[in-house]
Amino acid sequence: MKRYQSLITFGFIAALALATPELAHAGIESSLMDLKLKLTGVILPLLSVIGIAIAAISFFTGNPQAKQHIFYAVLGCIFGFGAQAIVDFIAQTVR
Repeated sequence: MKRYQSLITFGFIAALALATPELAHAGIESSLMDLKLKLTGVILPLLSVIGIAIAAISFFTGNPQAKQHIFYAVLGCIFGFGAQAIVDFIAQTVR
């Protein structure tokens, strides 16, 4: 029990140290901007391509739901590749 308590305490202190910009040597705004760029520039397009690949496999194996899979994959590509434009549009609208 004492081991878990010290582990939890260490984790809390480490999270607090990393969350404080002065200790982490980073600004919160720049960190969030980097997170947005990674999410909209790398992760979402990658998931879109994986969705298209899965839909293609579904189509070629003769799955009866293949048309629905392709529709969802194309919809995912629209959101995945257009995520940056969507985020920028919302940011400009709010300002």
